[in-house]
Amino acid sequence: MGMTMTQKILAKHAGLESVEAGQLIMADLDLVLGNDVTAPVAIGEMEKMNVDCVFCKDKIALVPDHFTPNKDIKSAELYKTVKDFANAQEITNYFETGRVGIEHALLPEKGLVVAGDVVIGADSHTCTYGALGAFSTGVGSTDMAAGMATGQAWFKVPEAIKFNLIGKPQKWVSGKDVILHIIGMIGVDGARYQSMEFVGDGVNELSMDDRFAMANMAIEAGGKNGIFIVDDKTIEYMKEHSDKEYEIYEPDEDAEYVAEYDIDLSTIKPTVSFPHLPENTRTIDDVGEVKIDQVVIGSCTNGRIEDMRIAASILKDKKVKDGVRCIVFPATQEVYMQCIEEGILKTFIEAGCAVSTPTCGPCLGGHMGILAKGEKAVATTNRNFVGRMGDPESEVYLASPAVAASSAVTGQISGPNELGL
Repeated sequence: MGMTMTQKILAKHAGLESVEAGQLIMADLDLVLGNDVTAPVAIGEMEKMNVDCVFCKDKIALVPDHFTPNKDIKSAELYKTVKDFANAQEITNYFETGRVGIEHALLPEKGLVVAGDVVIGADSHTCTYGALGAFSTGVGSTDMAAGMATGQAWFKVPEAIKFNLIGKPQKWVSGKDVILHIIGMIGVDGARYQSMEFVGDGVNELSMDDRFAMANMAIEAGGKNGIFIVDDKTIEYMKEHSDKEYEIYEPDEDAEYVAEYDIDLSTIKPTVSFPHLPENTRTIDDVGEVKIDQVVIGSCTNGRIEDMRIAASILKDKKVKDGVRCIVFPATQEVYMQCIEEGILKTFIEAGCAVSTPTCGPCLGGHMGILAKGEKAVATTNRNFVGRMGDPESEVYLASPAVAASSAVTGQISGPNELGL
């Protein structure tokens, strides 16, 4: 029996000729990631293990992005724990405030992940890097500690679902709409501990930013990981951002999948996830009248330059509706700088948006955009669970940058077409 992309990568890193779904393996790691919330726990676990040093200072990435810039004394203590550890271990890829970015946008941008890598991170959205043809998945802080100490992690080889992408997206339809459509179709546990493998001619119609957004939300379908077939766009991105050697893995023709879906990108419309699960999706035509209090544009899902450009193109020469807060979070310092150079920040500010330094803040209800009781927000983030962005009686509606920006102008959930765009 043939192997999927994920199975081939895991076999190589386990030193095996082949693996099959359900098999337990120990695999070598190319990168171990932690942030200001999860890394302090892992650091404490390493101390309990009496391990003096990490397995490789070049293969650890520490990115304090969740509560930074530090919002209170507790977050400052967490930050200091990570900083002191990074300095003591001489961690190469430690990113201070001012050089930091939202981790899952920052690592590909810095060229730390390429096709064929195995990456674990103590953050569930580590699956983002599958957009590059890597196997990447979220783990707990204890597993992160073991990874930092040994350079290895154990995995149960996942089964796989094949998503054959065909067609070309309509105007204003992005990767965010595609993945929300898929999650709405299969449910939040539809890919539980399975690899979501994206192939087909339609992949070429998606930008790298689209693919990052889709791989990012594999976990919202319960997936172990999401992974895209590598094409010319992937190779171009890797050559631009990284000097690491990459290895391309393609699925065998007789690879075994537990399910296969054909996704016609041309039929997908702008899609919104209603509270309180990402699977609770409706197309923009079926939203109805939902007035909002806040819009958040950014996060590890949709804070890249393409997302900023789309939002700015809608907000250009318009104003955020009175009574609505619109907060924009470029995902990295480089994206922030591009926004300055292209006049995008000027567009946002003239429209009445608040623009923040890169941070995960509002996505997890941490800071920089907390919702009060009864408030509703449209967000380009990835989760809309009860209390996710603040009060348990607030509501979060997940959408693309295009829908989020349009909604900021109208004061209710809207698509660009409702603005005549």
